[in-house]
Amino acid sequence: MSEQRKVPFFDYPRLFLDDKKELINILEDVGARGAYIMQRDLVEFEKKLANYTNSNYAIGVGNATDGLELAWLAIGLKKGDEVIISSHTMIATASAIITAGGTPVPVDIGDDYLIDVDAVANAVTKNTVGISPTQLNGRTCDMESIMNIAKSKGLCVVEDAAQALGSKFKNQSAGTFGDAGSFSFFPAKVLGALGDGGGVVTNKKEIYEKIFQLHDHGRDPQGEVQLWGRNSRLDNLQAAILNKRFERYEKVIKRRREIASIYNEQLSIIEEIQLPPAPVENGDHFDIYQNYELQAENRDALKTYLANNGVGTIIQWAGKAVHQWEVLGFDIKLPKTEDFFKKCLMLPMNMFISDEDTYYICESIKNFYRK
Repeated sequence: MSEQRKVPFFDYPRLFLDDKKELINILEDVGARGAYIMQRDLVEFEKKLANYTNSNYAIGVGNATDGLELAWLAIGLKKGDEVIISSHTMIATASAIITAGGTPVPVDIGDDYLIDVDAVANAVTKNTVGISPTQLNGRTCDMESIMNIAKSKGLCVVEDAAQALGSKFKNQSAGTFGDAGSFSFFPAKVLGALGDGGGVVTNKKEIYEKIFQLHDHGRDPQGEVQLWGRNSRLDNLQAAILNKRFERYEKVIKRRREIASIYNEQLSIIEEIQLPPAPVENGDHFDIYQNYELQAENRDALKTYLANNGVGTIIQWAGKAVHQWEVLGFDIKLPKTEDFFKKCLMLPMNMFISDEDTYYICESIKNFYRK
């Protein structure tokens, strides 16, 4: 094995240090204009986001969780309304539904580790009003099947696309299939700010108008209060940073897919691990690899071995699916999801790792299983 390297899971200081001069210029420009809240930088970013996703409308919000909640509030979720979600998701997918007044109903995952379409169909009851599929790790669900269920049952669809800006299913962007979709610009996301941030897209004018009002104290664009709202506006400085980083976004996606290709090529020979789908150019799915999450036998020992060899990994969300947080009132069993969380592990996947780093990680994993 080659000499030990240091490959952190994510090198947060480099988000600033690698672009220090550019970021300081942005700060000086925004500060000199006094452009702190809802200025032209935000307007420009919202236009870019709408155009990039081929959506009619986009609104910058405080974070992706707020985006989900605001979307459900705009739809009119009320007490007793049930929304079907994948249990393999961040707790925010469920908490947004709770905070908006509804009840999340977690279901199991399919073979692709995303929400199981058959489980969705079987979970529909007389109280079901919506589905909130999570476009996870940069991969979009089988949205054709999900939308067929939604249309046949008269259900709303709000996509948790926090990890999927640029991901597509059958050449349609994540976040654009249903009534609304929410994206995250958390620093470690593929398009990341230097703090929290989010965006909501929709093709429905009435939902756009309601979300706009809700996110700015209930005010419409003319400043007239139309309803009770809150403050969840994307910070204008963060919007300016995102505008600049959007310019190279396609190169970022291309690079992440290159890293994923190396992982898949090098690790596919190891029988003890299951890999995510490899990048394809002309298939139904176009994945952006927000994360590279595999399943590994003897997962905990592998994680320790990699750490001892300088490689950072994480087990997402404290190693629990949504329904496994019994303190929140869940009391169900979802066997595929539970088995997944016994084995899942994320390898470094970001712009800071080189090809050499990636090969080193793969060689370290091979050495672990050879032993």
